[in-house]
Amino acid sequence: MNQHAFEIAGVSVESLREKYQTPLYVMDQSNIEAKCALFKQAFKHQTLNTEIIYASKAFLTVAMARLIDEQGLSLDVVSGGELYTAMKAKFPASKIYFHGNNKSDDEIIQALHYKVGHLVLDNPDEFKRLSRLIKPNESINVLIRINPGIEAHTHEYIKTTNHNSKFGMSIFSPEVIELIHQMKGHPNIHFNGFHSHIGSQIFESKAFMESAKVVLNFIKEVYEKTGVLAKVMNMGGGFGVVYTKDDQPIDLNLFFPELLDFIDKTSKSLKIDAPKILIEPGRAIVAEAGYTLYTVSNVKHTYGGKSYIFVDGSMADHIRTALYQATYDAVIPNRLDSHEKKVFTVTGKACESGDIIIKDILLPTPHENDILIVKSTGAYHYSMSSNYNRLLKPAVIFVKDGKSKLIVKRESYEDLIRNDII
Repeated sequence: MNQHAFEIAGVSVESLREKYQTPLYVMDQSNIEAKCALFKQAFKHQTLNTEIIYASKAFLTVAMARLIDEQGLSLDVVSGGELYTAMKAKFPASKIYFHGNNKSDDEIIQALHYKVGHLVLDNPDEFKRLSRLIKPNESINVLIRINPGIEAHTHEYIKTTNHNSKFGMSIFSPEVIELIHQMKGHPNIHFNGFHSHIGSQIFESKAFMESAKVVLNFIKEVYEKTGVLAKVMNMGGGFGVVYTKDDQPIDLNLFFPELLDFIDKTSKSLKIDAPKILIEPGRAIVAEAGYTLYTVSNVKHTYGGKSYIFVDGSMADHIRTALYQATYDAVIPNRLDSHEKKVFTVTGKACESGDIIIKDILLPTPHENDILIVKSTGAYHYSMSSNYNRLLKPAVIFVKDGKSKLIVKRESYEDLIRNDII
């Protein structure tokens, strides 16, 4: 097959390489829009109020923030830089949730200045600093991040709710109750509810159901001890996506109605008003929409019997394999008809033995200048890219209906040293 014939959203990959060079991050805009529509359609209930918040750490640019706004979703940010990006995109501040376990004074002031919809407090110290920094003419809604202690089966680095997690406060600790007592009398800081997140890339629905049950019971406990009833229950994200054929995500169209019905019934059984239910998909919206295009430099066979495909990218634009031992699928478009395949490790230019893009994948032997496409790279690739070895960050484009649009320029060497003092 000629690689000119291989298309993403109606655009040939060869034309993309000619226009934008490689490495190149390609985002299928229609795929993102379809995922947003899926969440909006599936995550609603005849009784419960719901809200969908895009977790921007997965992938955020000015263009992406605008797209999320067009799709009618809210936005989760975790740093001053993400908030600044959202503001440059003119994203409605009232629909922004500012997370993070260690916000600086400057970030808290920034959140107050822009009048974000909610600040998610990670610990009592953040409340103390917010109380010190907030001005008499300012006000803000807050959620408290709690740790329900639910064990999700996922990679150790992306578990977020074990008892030693750096995130949030354990529901088994008295400090949550103490903190709500402190908030009750504050005229400018308004406690609205709780946020929790049990991890990422989760394929089992059971953990989400158990988390909902535990948090609802905790809401009842807090109400009994403080007289304050949480109006909001943010369940976070973590919905798994397809990276390889072995991944089997939850069917969200079936799961969400079941989850919301369960929350509704549990609230009734606890005799409390059901809170508004929020979720924060990030990876689940953008991961499968993304592709990274590389150009093959050569193939190397070692004395020890290992075979490498060298491409023009590196761990600087694809860190998740080294960081999480993540697995990916890839294709070489103009070799799709080849029946002779062997096991290769796809690696790049970084001066590290750990510079692995895909470990042990069955592919046809490529030739120099072939295009290699890594699938499902829409989440945590551009957002985690770096300039290690002073490598340049790739461009990012949206593709839709046979057209491409540049949304982030490829870095130049001048960009690389723009903050250096010369």
